[in-house]
Amino acid sequence: MKSKILVTTILSGLIILSSCKKALDYTPKGVLSSSDLKSPDAVEGLVTAAYAAIGNGDMIGPIYSDWAYGSVRSDDAYKGGGGTGDVGEVDALEHYNLVTPSMDSFVSRTWKNLFKSISRANVAIRAVNSLSDAEYPNKKIRLAELRFLRAHSYFTMKLLYKNIPIFDETATAADILKVSNTLSNDDSWNKIAADFQYAVDNLPTTQPELARANKLNAQAYLAKLKLYQAYEQDGNHHVVNINKTRLQEVVTLTQAVIASGKYSLSPDIADNFLPETENGPESVFAIQFTINDGTTAGRLNFEDGLNYPHGAPQYGCCGFHAASQNLVNAYTTDANGLPNFDTFNNGVADLSKVTVDTRLDHTVGIDGHPYKYDNTKPFSNSWVRDPGVYGNFHTMRNQQLATSSSYFKLGPFMGSAKNYDILRYDDVLLMQAEAYIELGQQANALPLINQIRNRAAASTGRLKKLDGTFPSSYNVKPYNPANWTQDYARKALQWERRLEFATEGARFFDLVRWGIAEKTLNDYINVEKVRRPFLATAKFTAGRDEYLPIPQSEITFTNGLYKQNPGY
Repeated sequence: MKSKILVTTILSGLIILSSCKKALDYTPKGVLSSSDLKSPDAVEGLVTAAYAAIGNGDMIGPIYSDWAYGSVRSDDAYKGGGGTGDVGEVDALEHYNLVTPSMDSFVSRTWKNLFKSISRANVAIRAVNSLSDAEYPNKKIRLAELRFLRAHSYFTMKLLYKNIPIFDETATAADILKVSNTLSNDDSWNKIAADFQYAVDNLPTTQPELARANKLNAQAYLAKLKLYQAYEQDGNHHVVNINKTRLQEVVTLTQAVIASGKYSLSPDIADNFLPETENGPESVFAIQFTINDGTTAGRLNFEDGLNYPHGAPQYGCCGFHAASQNLVNAYTTDANGLPNFDTFNNGVADLSKVTVDTRLDHTVGIDGHPYKYDNTKPFSNSWVRDPGVYGNFHTMRNQQLATSSSYFKLGPFMGSAKNYDILRYDDVLLMQAEAYIELGQQANALPLINQIRNRAAASTGRLKKLDGTFPSSYNVKPYNPANWTQDYARKALQWERRLEFATEGARFFDLVRWGIAEKTLNDYINVEKVRRPFLATAKFTAGRDEYLPIPQSEITFTNGLYKQNPGY
């Protein structure tokens, strides 16, 4: 039984959210009206409900798993599943030019689910503010936690849609309908940053319950926001400047997290993907899930429920999120144990002959290789649902074994109680490294990146086959300070982020932040469509495809107050 870290016994009205006609007039049902909440215990329940809300997405309206938005839309993975028509909305995302503002699931549903989480935070903030400090001694801390949670949801919306409406707990229903989505890019970043800064200023470094946001979490998240904000975009999403002041803020904030000594890299990268080692030293902030908690199905992550191997008898569904050949090739290494930056994609890597980064076997299901560290049931090509369309590779970082105590099958779909990391220490290190490189201080970035590579090289303990041999030939070495120029360091940083977070959904957003999405993705498509003909009509259009469209239903609901993103 997975331990509960936050209070989870709250009124069912706080747990179950009924549907609403539009996201912006969403009001949680049950006893969620702040006027009815007078006791500290009831308010504490609302705070818990706000924490729950950041994990309340679903398979076709995900709000924390970016497999469709950040992995399939990048060069990391194909949609997978039973052909291009199976969950066609994700196929449209993969082709870029097929996405429409009227798409009912994914584009519209994610928008609504994120605003539901924002509404929960605002309801709870109003309730907390209704009590005095004497009545509710934790008032300032809880307000800081709630503003952190609200900022997290707004940050996610910003990455997906860019031009979003932002309102706080003081806005009435009438006020909300007057809030446009036409703030400048910098102003909207600043509004979200103000919530994170409040959390930095008012949260303790350590909380009595592990899952609660703390000061260091807020500093790390604010650093992430400042890193995105540093890459200034014009109205057509082109990166026109890299703001050095913002980058220095990233360095200062990440240094505070690093210097605290509270977080460190886990000895094995596998520790980040297993429930037995969750909430470990590398986990900075995570959404908490539970199983065997007295409810029918637990509180589980179902957003990745489509992404288990279809033909594997222990699963049976559904075969989505197939690793791309491009990604597999990217894990190959040269004789010096470094990436094949310029030649990695010249052909189809023969994995029986090349050397690879160990992270390949932590990420990709490959025929004959242990799947999710179980060497008694190696991955098989027979597990692949549609190899004629999507090839024979699969993904596995966010999947769990059917024998895991965290695993639950509900009908044909799989859920897991493994916590979902929103921020990890490896991300903190690489954020600081990126800031140093763009500041022209690349020498400071080298040891940070090499920490990540050295950990990768050491992460072999769970990778052996049943006969005691390794499934791949591993060769991962740190970068050499010789010729460590800014251009080379930038290339290394961008490569390292891809390998470290592959299939976790970061890749697409990284490419957009760096301003290289169009070139990278069209280069990828031009090669990959020969290997995978289903991509023949795919094309990334700069100035449009960096962001999702504003849902047409929301534009209609606000009588045209919301303006559509460029190109749609």
